[in-house]
Amino acid sequence: MSIPNTGERELRLAGFFDKKRQVNAIGFPMSLEYFRTRYGGGLSYLQQYLNQVIHNDELLVVYKNRSYSQRVRELRTQFGWPILSGVVINQMIEQGDFLLSENIPVTLESYLLIENIQDKEAPYRWVLAKDFRKNRTLDNKQKILIYMKENIGIPVTGEELRYVANDSAKWARMVHVLRTEEGWKIKTKQTGRPDLPQGVYILEDDKQSEKHDRSIPDPIQIAVLERDNFQCIRCGWSRNKMHADDPRSQLELHHIRHHVMKGENTKENLATLCNVCHDEIHRADKNNTWSLAEFNFWAKSNL
Repeated sequence: MSIPNTGERELRLAGFFDKKRQVNAIGFPMSLEYFRTRYGGGLSYLQQYLNQVIHNDELLVVYKNRSYSQRVRELRTQFGWPILSGVVINQMIEQGDFLLSENIPVTLESYLLIENIQDKEAPYRWVLAKDFRKNRTLDNKQKILIYMKENIGIPVTGEELRYVANDSAKWARMVHVLRTEEGWKIKTKQTGRPDLPQGVYILEDDKQSEKHDRSIPDPIQIAVLERDNFQCIRCGWSRNKMHADDPRSQLELHHIRHHVMKGENTKENLATLCNVCHDEIHRADKNNTWSLAEFNFWAKSNL
């Protein structure tokens, strides 16, 4: 992901309009004329510079000084294009849930298209998000959790969660607390789900982790998952093997020396298991003094 300087922005704007003139010469079907007129230029520009930070002055030029922020919001909420704002990116960076390839500040009035894929379910989620936002009986953290429970196993963007939380500046911190202190299995690209695009969260299960598992630091969790190649060390299951008829649905970390036996939250004392193998291991495991190598051998030999 790159953040261009002023000269680079001018060059890519010039290149964009040169290509746009060629495209316009071909013509669009009449059914797309309204969309092209209202949104096409900005969307094409974001697509051309996918996963690159686009500054507001660029969209001002592309949209010919029209209300670009409203157009971007409509692309996001009405058509399902996953466009993040600089506000959300910065708030996710603060919680370690977003990583820039370059250590350069992102302005609040900038945008980023995280995937060139239209999420056709997103407009329906935005309607639901509006209902949660208007709810006056729940606090913002409760709204975020219930909204994610309504979308278990479905990636939702930081923009959605910020909106649900009434644009609170603390929404990303609330998600962090839900994950690390309250044990909800909320994942991002930076916290155990490398298959997700940046800027997206997913609640994997409607069940909180055991209290002793909530204190495993994110860097330790990631190190264990990477060491075990993001797959169950017992049966080899990984998320790319998910199937509707398969009860295996997520990866979990198992304490080799159990927590009640003073087992520590260290890389050497943790192993990656799918939810099914994890349950079976707990039913059969009577020995809490193994090394990681001994546990791996025992787990694989007791399939």
